[in-house]
Amino acid sequence: MQIKKECVAMLLAGGQGSRLYALTNDIAKPAVGFGAKYRIIDFTLSNCINSGIDTVGVLTQYEPLELNEYVGNGQPWDLDRAFGGVHILSPYQAKKRSSWYEGTANAIYQNIGFMKKYNPDYVLILSGDHIYKMNYAKMLQAHIATGADCTIASIRVPIEEASRFGILNVNEDGSIYQFEEKPKAPKSDLASMGIYIFTASKLYKYLEEDDNDSNSAKDFGKNVLPAMLNAGEKMFAYLFEGYWKDVGTITALWEANMDLLGAEPVFDVGDPAWKIHSRNPLAPPGYISKTGEVNDSVIALGCEIEGKVNHSVLSSNVTVEEGATVIDSVIMSGTVVKKGAKVCYSIVDEGVVIGENAIVGEDKQTAKGITVLGRNIRIGDDVKVESGKILDKDYKGE
Repeated sequence: MQIKKECVAMLLAGGQGSRLYALTNDIAKPAVGFGAKYRIIDFTLSNCINSGIDTVGVLTQYEPLELNEYVGNGQPWDLDRAFGGVHILSPYQAKKRSSWYEGTANAIYQNIGFMKKYNPDYVLILSGDHIYKMNYAKMLQAHIATGADCTIASIRVPIEEASRFGILNVNEDGSIYQFEEKPKAPKSDLASMGIYIFTASKLYKYLEEDDNDSNSAKDFGKNVLPAMLNAGEKMFAYLFEGYWKDVGTITALWEANMDLLGAEPVFDVGDPAWKIHSRNPLAPPGYISKTGEVNDSVIALGCEIEGKVNHSVLSSNVTVEEGATVIDSVIMSGTVVKKGAKVCYSIVDEGVVIGENAIVGEDKQTAKGITVLGRNIRIGDDVKVESGKILDKDYKGE
């Protein structure tokens, strides 16, 4: 008897993440730091193992080195399995054809052999750039119960924002009668989350047909899902009512980090019943000196705080020197904020050095936008970085 998996997950993690600007110059979006001790991809991988799905293909393409290294053999997520586990799937050269992934559907199609190796009944398609906790097993149960060929996870959004999403128009029983990709005049507030469960045989069929269509954009939302709907396949919406954030923009990433703060945070990552696993760096306990002050903030291991930190998220090994202030900001690993410097309403990437008495950004109430400093750059002493500025090179002032 052939060993098989009931459900295999395919995690799309190859996007450039261009709307994160300097934060994704050298790394893929799912590898961007989040919430002091996580990376964005941790949430999807943790959801998989917490849902009992132990076979995950991670499809990478843009700047994959750091993401590949981070995922490794999958051990932090209990995905280091002899049969199954996590596998990095990059574009490759084949005898008949080789190409970069041309779209979400084409990326999955090029790895059809990986899926078939496990002979699954169902395939779960995921994105690696969302922050949320979701039990995919419940969605799979719903898919099986309705006898659907495809089930699309959906969430209600403000109707004025609906045109940014793929919108599902459904009947009373949840069956989908129309799918509109980013409609100008949406009829519904039910947005696709980019999470799909397919009955495997149907997925293979429509991926193959889509690949043979020279006019297709090779995209699930634009091509595959409408084709299935037009062919009369059974498609259902699965309503998700928890926290979900697409962190594909600077503003969304900052907001999601801020949602972790407060006595009753909007999004609780500390729930032991649904643990978010990560590959944490080695770091000593944090240190707050007599001059240090931390309020309403998340501070990771290895931080040395001699200045003031308020309503901010600091990753491991961040140093805030005496007289320095960090307010309403996200500071990633290994960054140093030197004496007298002030950082407001900003996202600062890993390994940045902010010079003495420098000013980065300004108070949220008056700022033009979120200030962003890219990885490993240096900001000179006494320099002012205007609010809303995005820097990916050393800066010594105008």
